[in-house]
Amino acid sequence: MVHRIDGGTDTGFLVRVFSKLLLNFSWWVNRKDADGSYLFEGGFLGMDNIGLFDRSAPLPGGVRLEQSDATSWMAFYALSMLQIAVELARDAPGWDDVARTFFEYFLRLAGAMDDFGSAGVSLWSEQDGFYYDTLVHPDGTSEQLPVRSLVGLLPLIAVHSVHPVVLDEIGELIDEVEWTQRRDTALADALVHHQSHDDDRVTIALVPAERRTALYRRLFDESEFLSPHGVRSLSAAYRDGFAVDVDGARTSIRYVPAESDSGLFGGNSNWRGPVWMPVNVLLLDALRSYAAAEPDLQVEHPTSTGAGTTLGAVADDLRERLIGLFRAGPGGRRPGTPRWYPDGPLWDRQVTFSEYFDGDTGAGLGATHQTGWTALVAHLICHPGGLRD
Repeated sequence: MVHRIDGGTDTGFLVRVFSKLLLNFSWWVNRKDADGSYLFEGGFLGMDNIGLFDRSAPLPGGVRLEQSDATSWMAFYALSMLQIAVELARDAPGWDDVARTFFEYFLRLAGAMDDFGSAGVSLWSEQDGFYYDTLVHPDGTSEQLPVRSLVGLLPLIAVHSVHPVVLDEIGELIDEVEWTQRRDTALADALVHHQSHDDDRVTIALVPAERRTALYRRLFDESEFLSPHGVRSLSAAYRDGFAVDVDGARTSIRYVPAESDSGLFGGNSNWRGPVWMPVNVLLLDALRSYAAAEPDLQVEHPTSTGAGTTLGAVADDLRERLIGLFRAGPGGRRPGTPRWYPDGPLWDRQVTFSEYFDGDTGAGLGATHQTGWTALVAHLICHPGGLRD
């Protein structure tokens, strides 16, 4: 996005960024994919208390946690690297091979989400229509951890569309796509070709279309993830708690919309209910990509209301919910203003940008991130088309 804002001409900047990201990408591959299964593990990206136990702590007895969100982040990462390589390949054909490398790595990740290791168990639950973390035991047996959280929604963010003009300039990549379709139909299910008006993009997505439909039902359900102010980090269906036996021990989780009710995980770090702006923006951006791929698709929004609409309209609605956190209400106070923040004309004009927001009321929580949030919210307001606009 920075490259595009600057006019899209500073390829030297892209090369420098790519070189540093390549080192980081390699570190994750070498350190967090213990058995080379293309499924990633271990307290990933700070979502320490989003599951049934502390994901940053070692698990007992040689048990390994394969994470849906960690694997999804790496797929998203691979597509981001692909996107940079594709941009560079437009002027320097030698980057074609790099783009193909990350395309192939993305396909391996897509395949691993369905079938990995000796256990051959998928992270996808056909019965629940959701992605779950999975525990893998030393003997190769495994079990899913059936908790509906952002863990199961993050696969949606791994999506990228390549414009036909770009494809004409990097023919080797489209040849690779077509060869993959002929060679392996299952992996090719991750690819969506579509014709939208006069635009014939190729859209690459981690989640196949029928699974996206199942995830949409959960995502757009106001009794689960869809709050008045964005997407919750944990399903509100767990207001009364949810418990399960894991290796003979009873463990539980409960929807907590605001501050953590436990001193664990740092006390104020709570992924068990609040709305987290960066993840919401990534989900919104993904919905824009899917809307472009399937402009005529009708989905029920909100779920169980019988109201059918397009994914583009759904993305517009989510954007309005997020922006609404910062719009002054009838009394001048904004929904996203922290509870402790004083009232009054002077205070009401000073917008705060909280770390996260109450999953029910939208009230701001945690630390403030003035510069980062300002830029992100400003982009939401000024660029309805999303981060890739």
